[in-house]
Amino acid sequence: MKLNPAQLVRQLKESLAPVYVISGDEPLLAGEAADLIRAACRREGSEERLVFHIDRAFDWGQLHETSHSLSLFAQKRLIELRIPGGKPGDEGAKAIIAWLDSPPPDTTLLISLPKLDGSAQRTKWAKALIDHASSRFVQIWPVDAQQLPGWMRDRLAAAGITPSAEALELLSARVEGNLLAAAQEVQKLKLHCDAGHLDLDTVQRVVADSARFDVFSLVDAMLQGQPEHALRILQGLRGEGVEAPVVLWALAREIRALAGMAHELSRQVPLERVFANQRPPVWDKRKPVLSQALKRHPAAAWDRWLQAAQQIDEQIKGQHPGSAWDGLGAMVLAVAGLRLPLTPQRAH
Repeated sequence: MKLNPAQLVRQLKESLAPVYVISGDEPLLAGEAADLIRAACRREGSEERLVFHIDRAFDWGQLHETSHSLSLFAQKRLIELRIPGGKPGDEGAKAIIAWLDSPPPDTTLLISLPKLDGSAQRTKWAKALIDHASSRFVQIWPVDAQQLPGWMRDRLAAAGITPSAEALELLSARVEGNLLAAAQEVQKLKLHCDAGHLDLDTVQRVVADSARFDVFSLVDAMLQGQPEHALRILQGLRGEGVEAPVVLWALAREIRALAGMAHELSRQVPLERVFANQRPPVWDKRKPVLSQALKRHPAAAWDRWLQAAQQIDEQIKGQHPGSAWDGLGAMVLAVAGLRLPLTPQRAH
């Protein structure tokens, strides 16, 4: 049975299901949902908690042995399976289905998964987790830019804070979708609000710009087709004193890999085989990002950006006129989808 987080709260007040599944890529919301389940288990008398981190080397026999052994410390217990890769494998799938069909008494199973795409949800083990009568499947959805102000308003209200419209707008912009940072800022603001009212001056004084200006965020924003966001990160990197060669290294490495993939696709190599041919192979969470970028541009474009990267390298070394940071900005915007002339102009 599928539940959203609000339905989970109501369900936990009524009874405790044998199996809970939390699926999603937003760490704050997924963590809070798991905390609700842990708290409900404690209220029901679960004093023992066992946590298994699942990787390819995990012995699924441990789960079977644990489910059939008596607890030495408590009559009720909580067992957690954390599967960061999102795939339990054949042995794990069998173990999960067997558990669902015959859940051990006085035991709650909590499974944590990343977001499952459509193909993953159609697998036998995932369909069992979603549809089985003994399971409650909690889907965690990200909070997008349009939803963030409303989410922030609700979060502030729960803390007893009423923001002005200007304060809410600035606070949402400052946390820039980082919900962990947003939750931390709300706790901090509780100490600075006069009678529960939050104004613009307080946000400007208390809340730091929580966006993480790192090169990996820059690469992701660029490949996901977010030019404004990518440019803001690039400007933040420069403002924080990150050297241009570091930024160029990260961008050129990604562009070089994508150029190779684009040429394979131009030879009619299937996309999944292209990903598998990489060394190391492209991991599942990365595939949607790279797929977007490859669909956006042909192989010739990636070749041009490799030439542009060479020119920027020469600008950094003083061997070519112009600003390396301007070149980085133009390249980032073009890869993100803005049509800009980026063919290198070499001095004669």
